Amino acid sequence: MILSDFDLRNFIREKRLVIDPFQEEIVRENGVDLRLSDEVARHNKDRDAKKIIDPSDAESIKDEYVVEKGKEEIVIEPLEQVLLSTHEIVGLPDTLMGFVELRSTWARHGLFMPPTIIDAGFAGNVTLEVFNSSRFPILLRPKVRFAHVIFASTLNRVSNAYKGEYLNQRGIHLPKKL
Repeated sequence: MILSDFDLRNFIREKRLVIDPFQEEIVRENGVDLRLSDEVARHNKDRDAKKIIDPSDAESIKDEYVVEKGKEEIVIEPLEQVLLSTHEIVGLPDTLMGFVELRSTWARHGLFMPPTIIDAGFAGNVTLEVFNSSRFPILLRPKVRFAHVIFASTLNRVSNAYKGEYLNQRGIHLPKKL
């Protein structure tokens, strides 16, 4: 069952769903809009372009990204892929999961974000993988509504709530070794 705005407000009021900081205007008809934080992770330009990234090798991925914090503006260049983070921290109970999508206005400008799942029991900022498919740089500003989350109730409590490496993450969390 997908939660409506009525359900979402009740879950948030009863602290069954945590969104911090919370503002009423982020609650939509059947989801919640999340805003951008002030940081971006870009591929390391000093890295040897011929070096192959092997996601199963920690040494191979350790210098893949450079994180920039405290940004007032974030420009994503044409054909650039970056990692962004939500301004809000979300906390889900073991009976709720979320589907994260890019707000359609951003997609219409050429940004692409693969679907992201927020697992039942997850808490923390959500890291977003974003690609600029247009031929123009795109300007983003912190605290602008960027991602949309549709929350779905599971039929039963999950027997194994999320306990992974990204639990309680703050800010962008770089990729881990597979």
